[in-house]
Amino acid sequence: MSLPNQPGAGRAWAVTFAGTGINLCLGVLYTWSVFAAALINQLGWSKTASAIPYTIACVVFAIAMVPAGRLVDKIGPRWVATIGGIFAGGGLILSGLFGNSFQVLAITFGVIVGIGLGFGYAAPTPAAVKWFKPHMKGQISGLVVAGFGLASVYIAPMTNAFIKSFGVIHSFYVEGLIFLIATVILAQVLSFPPSGYQPVGGQPPATRAAAAAASKRDFSPTEMLATPQFYLLWLMYAFTASAGLMIIGHLAKIAEIQAGIKWGFAFVAVLAVANAGGRILAGWLSDKLGRTNTMLLVFLIQAANMFMFASYRSVGALLVGAILTGIAYGSLLSLFPSATYDFFGLKHAGVNYGWVFTAWGAGSLIGPIIAGRMADLYKVYNNAYLISAVLLLVAAVMALVTRPPKVPVADTSVKA
Repeated sequence: MSLPNQPGAGRAWAVTFAGTGINLCLGVLYTWSVFAAALINQLGWSKTASAIPYTIACVVFAIAMVPAGRLVDKIGPRWVATIGGIFAGGGLILSGLFGNSFQVLAITFGVIVGIGLGFGYAAPTPAAVKWFKPHMKGQISGLVVAGFGLASVYIAPMTNAFIKSFGVIHSFYVEGLIFLIATVILAQVLSFPPSGYQPVGGQPPATRAAAAAASKRDFSPTEMLATPQFYLLWLMYAFTASAGLMIIGHLAKIAEIQAGIKWGFAFVAVLAVANAGGRILAGWLSDKLGRTNTMLLVFLIQAANMFMFASYRSVGALLVGAILTGIAYGSLLSLFPSATYDFFGLKHAGVNYGWVFTAWGAGSLIGPIIAGRMADLYKVYNNAYLISAVLLLVAAVMALVTRPPKVPVADTSVKA
């Protein structure tokens, strides 16, 4: 990706990379399977109980994206990201001080950290994409959200080391201090471009499927919620996110059950690299092929992976499964914001994507809880894999019929 040499380009890239850095801190969520394995092994929690704080955090994260997105549109990204850092870091600190039961962690990690994730995650992507031309939405979205996926590369082994040194509960406290400070500092870099700013990006290439499909108007949240496209995107997001969230939330234990591996945190780190790579790759590819065409490809790959996951019983096989899961899941986190901006415009980007993102929260209910319940009942995750595979195939069918909203030729005005 080239760095355009034009006025404002330095500021545009500073905002983009600050957003990536914030997500590198907030991605502590994706290291939950390391915490969960320790809670099961050290404190005797059931697999279902160990999934509850994570699942609540995912749901609260998704719900918080709606008011956070509205605030981003109204007061800008800096203060919203700052609030997010305070809640996320503070919730982790409280988890380390008081979180000896899953009921307490459900509040400190599930609710408080979840709110922080929603506010922190809502701000960087809308801020960054507004500094660039429309044909770069996929690339920039992918780059910003890649930080969230990549976080486990360092947080997973760091968490494992902290657990060995301080125990699982006090590890929350240490990480909370680190992420609170880092996130609040990086949040101060975020801003929207000033009035009259010329976006970075040069002229779009001759063939850009995504740019050609972009809406010619800005939909208000109410207008967006009245379109069938919103509900198609929502259902696809919920069904497909559930598969990735299930594996992310249970991977360390899956490795232990299916292959007798006690160092499952390493697979979490590998998945994180693939997760981040999938976000960047899908963003770039969808700018060329179009959002829904790329979605179809990703959904089919992940469906095949889920059908095969029960047969992954060696280090090599689990490695392949983790990589495919990471790439496919990571792709969602750049495809769906980019599709939302394409379909419904950028004026209300924060709140509109907040509504679409609630589907991710629904996916967190479908995937991790079902997986934990199946493992508690049958000692294996096989049935959960099959449920996810079927949902992914349903989403693939939806991708075939989903197209941007049709806007009458005369209706080219920007609505509030």
